[in-house]
Amino acid sequence: MDELSKINEALNLIRSRYGKKPEVGVVLGSGLGGFTEHVVVGAEIPYNEIPHFPVSTVEGHSGKLILGTMGDKEVVVMAGRFHYYEGYTPNEVVFPIRVMQALGAKYLFVSNAAGGVNPGFKVGDLMVIKDHISFSIVNPLLGKNFDALGPRSPDMSEPYSKALIGKAQSIAATLGHELKEGIYFGVTGPTFETRAEYKMIHLLGADAVGMSTVQEVIAAVHSGMTVFAMSVITDIGIRDEENTITHQEVLDAANAAAPKLTAVFKTMIETLNLGI
Repeated sequence: MDELSKINEALNLIRSRYGKKPEVGVVLGSGLGGFTEHVVVGAEIPYNEIPHFPVSTVEGHSGKLILGTMGDKEVVVMAGRFHYYEGYTPNEVVFPIRVMQALGAKYLFVSNAAGGVNPGFKVGDLMVIKDHISFSIVNPLLGKNFDALGPRSPDMSEPYSKALIGKAQSIAATLGHELKEGIYFGVTGPTFETRAEYKMIHLLGADAVGMSTVQEVIAAVHSGMTVFAMSVITDIGIRDEENTITHQEVLDAANAAAPKLTAVFKTMIETLNLGI
């Protein structure tokens, strides 16, 4: 079965549970599931009930698709994402993004937990992603291109909307939250980076590193979606002390910063000018 047929089967199931057309898609990263408390839920669909959806296996990812409203906007929210390191193909990782776009979402908001490599960052900082480096991940557009999904070689000169970045900074200032801006370096995981790798990533121009987001954003841009993404800095990779990083520490840091990220995302979506 080809990719378009798989997308249509997933669409049919989702539309049978919720008939309204989402305008905004949201992908929630590790420890950031509290965002869904602000959605007026119309339907919750476990991933294992949606044809061709992978199933999240990572702690901190609940594994369901939530459809409903935030303010006067129709939203579709992934409470739990998929990672290449879980054993999924790049096409499987981005399949939910394809489905969101096919449902009608023109905007994609993405969050993640990331390691800081900018020496000016500290644990708990929020970083708006202004660009990314994708050379260390497997591009999800490899293989046959379906013109109905997007062009063979999409332009990636502005993968993250400058207009939405400006909007986020304005909202954060009003809320009293500081937002850093930086470049996200995508890696496959699941290992955290070595000290030498952190230094290399910093030298290449990145401010943060993580195991998600880049494949999703490539697929979203390919399909014409407007993208905004933000990282919670959950650990500092370049450090002098001889300490280690654990997934639990990442979750704890993400949970602590989640209310600020949620407030920015929520206000942005509620006040989104759909013609931006």
